[in-house]
Amino acid sequence: MSRPIMLVFLLVILIVTSQFEWRQPLLELDAAPSLSQKHQQIAKREEAVKEKIILSQERHIQRLNDLVRSLQMQLQRCKGENETRNATETSHLNKQFIELERKHIVED
Repeated sequence: MSRPIMLVFLLVILIVTSQFEWRQPLLELDAAPSLSQKHQQIAKREEAVKEKIILSQERHIQRLNDLVRSLQMQLQRCKGENETRNATETSHLNKQFIELERKHIVED
């Protein structure tokens, strides 16, 4: 009786181990699509982050362009004011020079 029990026991062990061997490849096959899906999700997230970064950079570039335009306009206004001021000062200096020349001529 011990021999048939031993045979049954060995048969059960053989069946159990073979089940593990069969199921392991099945689990690996099941895991492969899951990994593929995870990679796809990660790739989608990375793409979304890249798009957000690009949009953010485009907004910053637009702000910088606006600032450059504003500074250029301010520079043009300052140049205009300086030209007007210089012209006024030159005219005033010319008048003073002429008056000094007249006084000098009159005194001589």
